[in-house]
Amino acid sequence: MKNTYFGFGRKVAVAIFMVVVSAAGLWARGTADPSSAGRKSEAAYSRGITQTTQYGKVAGYKKDGALVWEGIPYGKTPDAQLRWRIPAAPSAWDGVRETVKETVAVQLTGTGVIGSDDSLNLTIYRPDTDEIDMPVLYYIHGGNNQTGISTEFEATIFAQKTNTVVVTVNHRLDVLGFINLPALKTGNPLEDSGNFALLDLNAALDYVIANIASFGGDPKNITVSGFSAGGRDVLAMLISPIFAGKFQKAISFSGGLTAADPALSETVFVQKFARLAVEDGKKETAAQAETWLRQNSSDVRDWLYSLPSERLVSAVGNGNIRMTGFPHIFADGAVIPKETFATKQFNRVPLILLDSASEFSIFTVNDPYFAAAKSDGSLLKNEAVKSELRFAIKYGSLLYEYANAEDVIKRIAPNYQAPIYAVKIAWGADSAITGEDMAELWGAHHGIFLPLITEKPRLSSALFPAPFEKNGAKELAALLQNYLKNFLHSGNPNASSGAPLPLWDTSGVSNTSFAQLVLDADAEKVIVSTNRTVTSFPEIIARLKADTMIPAASKQKLISTVLNGRWFSRDLDLEFATPGVWLQK
Repeated sequence: MKNTYFGFGRKVAVAIFMVVVSAAGLWARGTADPSSAGRKSEAAYSRGITQTTQYGKVAGYKKDGALVWEGIPYGKTPDAQLRWRIPAAPSAWDGVRETVKETVAVQLTGTGVIGSDDSLNLTIYRPDTDEIDMPVLYYIHGGNNQTGISTEFEATIFAQKTNTVVVTVNHRLDVLGFINLPALKTGNPLEDSGNFALLDLNAALDYVIANIASFGGDPKNITVSGFSAGGRDVLAMLISPIFAGKFQKAISFSGGLTAADPALSETVFVQKFARLAVEDGKKETAAQAETWLRQNSSDVRDWLYSLPSERLVSAVGNGNIRMTGFPHIFADGAVIPKETFATKQFNRVPLILLDSASEFSIFTVNDPYFAAAKSDGSLLKNEAVKSELRFAIKYGSLLYEYANAEDVIKRIAPNYQAPIYAVKIAWGADSAITGEDMAELWGAHHGIFLPLITEKPRLSSALFPAPFEKNGAKELAALLQNYLKNFLHSGNPNASSGAPLPLWDTSGVSNTSFAQLVLDADAEKVIVSTNRTVTSFPEIIARLKADTMIPAASKQKLISTVLNGRWFSRDLDLEFATPGVWLQK
């Protein structure tokens, strides 16, 4: 079924998905920092760039008709003996603290290590108005939990369009955020989980609950959201007891169900750090170093704490959304239940699952397999290379998209018992609208929602601004903004926002069927349709095997070098016996 939606001038009924709401209870609420639990800012919002928090006054800045406070600390710098501990409350300050720049967490980029251990900070955006008690959007950035920065979501315009207070969060990354070696255990179940980034996100959420009223937000109307790894973190928060009762809605932008086996993860970290131990003369061989690193000893602990953060993240390297490269979100039994998403205990809140039709395009284009063709300009000129590119994007995206939405629904629906809304962005792949380069290399790519809802140059819109200026793209952006506005305010994307929207129908669908709102646009208007195709990992793999787009030898190369080992590609790797240790639970 396909409908065309003109300028929000008429309603179009489109079937979509819902899981029936249940009154089941939430788990007992946890807190990452007991010393700060229950303390709240006593201040009320009064329009201006200076506001009062529980630790002191902060002064932000004005931009694009919004007020912004950038880099507010929610925890002490996790350095020295705080490196792998529960976040501690920040120290109070006198006077007014300028909050005009965030500090990025330590991370390994393509040009080297950047960032600081002083990473426990967040940024707040709100409309420059007098309004109070606005809903709150809490946002976690992407980057495989290894890289990224909170201001990837620059929310000056979005906050105004949705009448929302937006909070974007930085947290510990890479092995500073996730590591589970025995020597780092303290006897505290939360610290012993190794899920330090999740403890950071919990502390930041506690800070928001305690302080957001000072910025005009409603602490009882919080939507947690995240993109990519941040979206996977959000879905992990749905099964984590430490987040129970702290948020009222959730949005996962291109995030699937991820949880790592602690024992297998330990093996990966031991292997990563063995080389450093040999370099430092702790042991003579890698095998000896691995045995040493498995010990719960003060020698190992002291050595790990002595290593510079820059050296630690360099030792792990870029995981490239491969769990074997960087295991994270450990099913430890305290922060994440050992049964992971098979649990019957969920933090049950209305949930949006948003993904894109070409989720794997960016990862394909940037894979080393295509590096030579990318550098010499033959990527789209050599027909054989272009066919390989199309094949990898097509099947990587099918697997990725399935993992982001339908697989999530199938696995959690029997016990989730709260509304789930699935939506896919399909705009970007029509070369007549976007041009060949964007259509072929990017399409409806991973993260395309960001330039649409923020109206800020980012990702494809920074390289190809013209397509985003067309009427159809602008209507698509407005439609998506309005759905999100309704959801943030009420938990239902259909609630009245003052603009008539196509109905995001919640007619009942079980975990054995599927429905997904699909948003596209031509040059002038939005196109709304619904996808009811029920699929599976085995069906996608069968289609891949039968596809004759490229020669069999090329297909095998792509399967074993480009598509292999990704967090969503377990079934593919097992089918084709791709080497590697599978860590996911």
